[in-house]
Amino acid sequence: MNVEILYEKYGPMVLRRCRRLLRDEDRAMDAMQDVFVRVLQRRDRLRATYPSSLLYRIATNVCLNCIRDQRLDLPGDEELMHIAGMEDPESRLDARAMLDRLFARHRDSTRTIAVLHFVDGFTLAEVAQEVGMSVSGVRKRLRGLRDSLKKLEEL
Repeated sequence: MNVEILYEKYGPMVLRRCRRLLRDEDRAMDAMQDVFVRVLQRRDRLRATYPSSLLYRIATNVCLNCIRDQRLDLPGDEELMHIAGMEDPESRLDARAMLDRLFARHRDSTRTIAVLHFVDGFTLAEVAQEVGMSVSGVRKRLRGLRDSLKKLEEL
């Protein structure tokens, strides 16, 4: 797999994905570089049958990890305001804590499925193709996520 060719051809697509999820130019640039570093490190094991899908999925995971690793006490948490849709700092902290508790109960891939479906607007079939699962598997994961959210809201 020639990573340089992938970078030249798909770098702009990966950067757009990172910008959309991170909402910060510097972090998006760092995340894009991380995507291609991961590809470079694993180039012997990766199959690039559909390189755009592979890079899109890696970029999504890198960005979601970035968002997850960001601490609550950092000022200017624009990602959280965007995700939670709340302007009040107290509400943002509550929403972040709820999201942390919700996703702690599920696999990392479920978080990816949720972002692809609810944030990016992918259909269940598109999500299934992107993550390599069946449509019923994706539907089951989203149902489990909804059930967990209901339980958390009842607390």
